[in-house]
Formats: sequence, structure tokens, C-alpha cells
Amino acid sequence: MTAAAQPIGALLLKRWRDPAAWMTTADIFAVLLALSLPWSTSLVGIFAVVIVVVMLPTIDARAFIASLKRPICVFPIALFALALAGTLWSDARWGMRFYAVAPTAKFLLLPLLFYHFERSQRGLWVLTAFLASCVALLAMSWLVDFYPHLTLKAKDVASPGIFVKNYIDQSQEFALCAVALAFPIAALLRAGKIALALLFGAIALGFLANMAFVIVSRTALVTIPIMLAVFALLHLRWQTTLMILCAAVVAGLVAWAASPLLQEKISSIDLEYRLYEDQGATTSVGERLEFWRKSLRFFVEAPIVGHGTGSTEGLFEQAAAGQTGVAAEVIRNPHNQTLNVAVQWGVLGVIVLYAMWFSHLLLFRGEGLFNWIGLLVVVQNIFTSLFNSHLFDFHEGWMYVLGVGVAGGLVLKGTTGEARELSAS
Repeated sequence: MTAAAQPIGALLLKRWRDPAAWMTTADIFAVLLALSLPWSTSLVGIFAVVIVVVMLPTIDARAFIASLKRPICVFPIALFALALAGTLWSDARWGMRFYAVAPTAKFLLLPLLFYHFERSQRGLWVLTAFLASCVALLAMSWLVDFYPHLTLKAKDVASPGIFVKNYIDQSQEFALCAVALAFPIAALLRAGKIALALLFGAIALGFLANMAFVIVSRTALVTIPIMLAVFALLHLRWQTTLMILCAAVVAGLVAWAASPLLQEKISSIDLEYRLYEDQGATTSVGERLEFWRKSLRFFVEAPIVGHGTGSTEGLFEQAAAGQTGVAAEVIRNPHNQTLNVAVQWGVLGVIVLYAMWFSHLLLFRGEGLFNWIGLLVVVQNIFTSLFNSHLFDFHEGWMYVLGVGVAGGLVLKGTTGEARELSAS
């Protein structure tokens, strides 16, 4: 028994000390995180903690510390540090201050993901896992639309075609996947791989059809054309871009005529605005305009370093005193990422936020699939953050961290590989 146990113990100890084994483990949990993101919040939190733990044995301290000096790492860390420091000048209760710090903590994973996937060979697995998981969610969305009793949502909050979470999160996932597939479809067509291109095209159309006929957020409707325009400008000739633009206009008009959902989503904007202006009614458009107006006033009151971390709810409570209708609404999130940061940390916070976005845009300025995916994640986040605080929202924030972190590591791996080849020659 003892003789047999010794080789087993020695083998386990060897595996325990093997960085390659830890690399593989970290890759597996990154894949699990990507698979769980469209479905669960608790699993994402668990897998994120595990990823950090299993990545630690793979880290070369000197190389990792050197990598932290890159702007793509400096600014996410700075945003967290600013949120933590902002607790010192906030008037909010301490529980609220630390609650407001929590959404920025996930940005600390970005340097680890950059470092890990710059060395890993399985980054594409993670991106593929997210796409596969979204395809499964797409199938479930269609099923729930035809059989509403299959949803896991409570009856009072259930929406058509929503199995888990909500229509905003689902629309963000489907929009990202649909537009991201444009690059491999174009590449496959150029390579003459028609069957695979048609398969990816059918999947992309499935996402778009779901948003046209089942459920979609207005934020996704605004950002999809922007993302498609970015793709056309970066990857297509102007003649092809013009043809696709004309085709997209025709397709949009057909979808508009055939989809009551799209007609309702667009036409309701003007109605909601007029109800807010004339009656002070609580509508989605009216709420955002009210939140933005008040947030701008809060920002002007403390423009340099803001009111401190977690101060937003208290400021809205003070502004709501004696008010009725939408003016009496009290929220923690002004539904605009810039204003969310500006109210709490002033111009200093806005500079850090924009510097992070800009550094990540620069990271993905090259050619290739991984540059395209990373760029698309950043562009989507920037534009959807005009209408929501998507960096601080759980789901969209993790989409950003995972997409930018994994794609960024793969891009950095390609860059360092090219640098080594140039230096060798």
C-alpha cells in the first residue's frame, strides 16, 4: 500500500509544481466562465475567483510586474484604485461605499488575462465557448417564445423569449456575436469555404432575426449599425461597403415592415419623450433624461474629484425630496457610464475611464480575427455606455473584461512573436 502510494503522491506533487498543468487548469476555468456568462451570475463570480487562484502558480513575478506598466493594465487598475480612494471623501454610509467599489474590482482581472493569454495556446477556446453558449441561448430564446412556460423567470418579470436574465443582457450578447461573425464569414468567403461561411451566416442571421421578431433592447438597435459601419470601414473596399450599405438599408426596411416589435421599439421613443415633457410621466426615455439632467448638476457641484464612491443614491434622494413622478425617482445608476463616473470621481475619473477605453482601442488597431473581436467589444461598450453604465453592470462589464482580456492576450502574443522574429532576423 505504502509503496504504491509513494509513486501516486510523487506524481501528484509533480503535477502540483508543474506550471503547464496550472496553465491548462486556468484555460479550462476561463472556458467555463465564458460558457456560464450568458446563463448565470453566481457561476461567473465563482469561476473568476478560481481563475485568479489557479493563475498565480503560473506567474513569473518579474515579467508580470513589467507587464503592469503597459497602459492597457495601468488604467483598469487606476479606475479601481480611484474607486477605493473615493470612499475617503464620500458622504455615503460605508456599506454603500464598498458596494460601489465592487463593480470596479473585476477590472483587476484584465492584467492577469492579458498576461495569461499572451502565453496560453487556448485563447480561441474561450471565445468559441462564449459563441457556442450564446447559440444555445438563442435556441432557448426561440423555444421560450413559442412555449413561455419554459422560462425560469418569475411570471411578474417574464419577457418574451427570455429564458434567464433579461432582454438587455441577451440583446448585448446576440448583437456582439452577430456582428463579430462578419469577419470570419468574409474571410471564409475569400478562401472559398462556402459551406462554413453559410453556416456562420445562418447563425448571425439567427441572432438578428431573434432581435427583430422576439425581443431586443433599443440600445442594441442603436449600436448594431455602428458596429457594422466599423467593420465595413476597416475590412471592406469602399465599393463593397456601398453595396452592403444599400443592402442593409433594404433589409432594415423589410425588417421594419415585417416586425411589429421593431416598429413599437422605435415609435415608442417619441411617445415616451412627449409623455415625460408634457406630464412628467415615468417612462424609459423620461427616466434617462431626468437622471442625466440631475447627474450633470451633481457633477457641476464637485467637478474635480466628484462626490465620492457610492454617493449617487444619496444625491438622488436629496434631489427627489418633495418631487413627484419621474423627478421623485431615486437610483444608484444614472444610466450613462461617463456620468456615473463623473458624479463619483469628477473629471479625474472621466480621464481615467476614457484613457482605459482609448488604450484598449489602440491595442486592437491591427488586422486579424482577435483584433476584430477585441475592437468590437470595446466599441460596443463605449456606445452602449451612452445609455447605460455597462462597464459597472455585472453582465456587460464581464463581457468587456473577458473579451478584451482574452482577445488582448492573443493580440499581444502575436505582437511579441513578430518582434522576436524581427530581432532574430
